[in-house]
Amino acid sequence: MKNIWLPHIFFVYLIKIKVMQKTIYTLAIALFFISCEKERFYPPACPGGCFTNHEIIYKNDTINIGGDGFYRIKWDGLNYFQIKGDLPDLDPQYVINKVPLIESRYDSDYWILIDTIRFTTPQYGFLGWFNDNNFNTPIPIGNYSYSMVDLTETHQPLNIVGYQINKHFCFDCPYAPTLLGTYSKYNYKPTQNILLDNEMIGDTINLFVETVFNTETYSGEQEILNNTFNIIIE
Repeated sequence: MKNIWLPHIFFVYLIKIKVMQKTIYTLAIALFFISCEKERFYPPACPGGCFTNHEIIYKNDTINIGGDGFYRIKWDGLNYFQIKGDLPDLDPQYVINKVPLIESRYDSDYWILIDTIRFTTPQYGFLGWFNDNNFNTPIPIGNYSYSMVDLTETHQPLNIVGYQINKHFCFDCPYAPTLLGTYSKYNYKPTQNILLDNEMIGDTINLFVETVFNTETYSGEQEILNNTFNIIIE
């Protein structure tokens, strides 16, 4: 019986070897084509390097920074000042139909509750009071202390860059940061008006600008630059 089954077993063994060889050969070809696939190259966001150039403008005059690091604006009846940017060109890959994928974001630590009540929040960057979860930090106003959450329940704080928080705002929602701040999109020369009045004389404002070069992260290299402007109203 052994002599009868031995050739059969040997034949089956040879078939299995050939199947395994064919499988290995197929995998080798697949790996070859995968390894030969051309890697996609994403150029830097800005060909010459990304940078920002912003100016503070009041009544069509440029306000220069002082030796102490502060800009000083003398209120003269006009109830706003401007911040104007001049940004470098993006790489052509990040320009779609002549529209650059660039964005400037504005925020400040200075808020208005009612006509005569102003306050500041502890903040060191664009939406910093939110991203650091310090909207529950006590904010002294006169003889009382509130948190940002407390204030929105009875008032609607207005930030001088132009956005307001209403009483139905969801601080804990993951999309909340996208509803705050003001923006200038697809523009190499962004301009933003900042509220100003005589009630602010003697106060200091921290103005924050976050610039995003290539706003579509899935399609290449992105660079984000942050600038802070310390402004005294006289």
